[in-house]
Amino acid sequence: MKQQTLNVALVQTSLIWENPKANRDHFSKKIAALTKEVDLIVLPEMFTTGFTMNPQHIEGVEGQNTIQWLLQAAKNSGAAIMGSIPFFEDGFYYNRLFFVQPDGTVSLYDKRHTFTLAGEDLVYKAGQSHLIVDYKGFRINPMICYDLRFPVWARNTQDYDILIYVANWPTPRITAWDTLLKARAIENMAYCIGVNRCGQDEAGYVYSGHSAVYDCLGEQLVFAKEDTILYASLDKAHISTTRNKLKFLEDRDEFNLKL
Repeated sequence: MKQQTLNVALVQTSLIWENPKANRDHFSKKIAALTKEVDLIVLPEMFTTGFTMNPQHIEGVEGQNTIQWLLQAAKNSGAAIMGSIPFFEDGFYYNRLFFVQPDGTVSLYDKRHTFTLAGEDLVYKAGQSHLIVDYKGFRINPMICYDLRFPVWARNTQDYDILIYVANWPTPRITAWDTLLKARAIENMAYCIGVNRCGQDEAGYVYSGHSAVYDCLGEQLVFAKEDTILYASLDKAHISTTRNKLKFLEDRDEFNLKL
């Protein structure tokens, strides 16, 4: 069913290191505590483990356990739920994002840009494909953390309405996170959502949140640093009105991305 407004909840919280069950229980409580009806719930990157470079410490069955949890949580809440987890398949580990709808539809995206600074490229296999999800009349383009630094990968040639980044983005580089989220919204004339974690992980990295939503003119709609849930309503008319008035997307350079 198409809607003119999409209500989104951004769950910004700390994570329990390499403990999928404890994190699922933690997010179950967060979702149960939502104070507004929403259409989409966004969780951080690697929300079941933290940003681990040791996915072999996680039992392989945990990937399927989390998919089942996402399916049940989406059904119970009546909202789609998305976030990434370490996932093992066909002999490879992936930083894989799942977008799970209340009707049981499951879509996935494998992180394209693995974070070489942390050695993610040595552990996780990079994805090669975009994901565009058509959900309640909105076209959604989900991405993961380090993808944010690469504007060509996010370039709006697929007429999407919402760009979403889930992340474990540490405090020392948080200015880049803030700046690039806003830039991606402006250059793609789309809503841009960033959901980061907070707290500290076992690898010693500190995270200060800064989850936010920007509209297609780059105006910040919501923002927080602390452990919290943020709510935002995204308006389809804002996108169409702005694009009809400011036809910047029509002036894009044409080129093909080599994969």
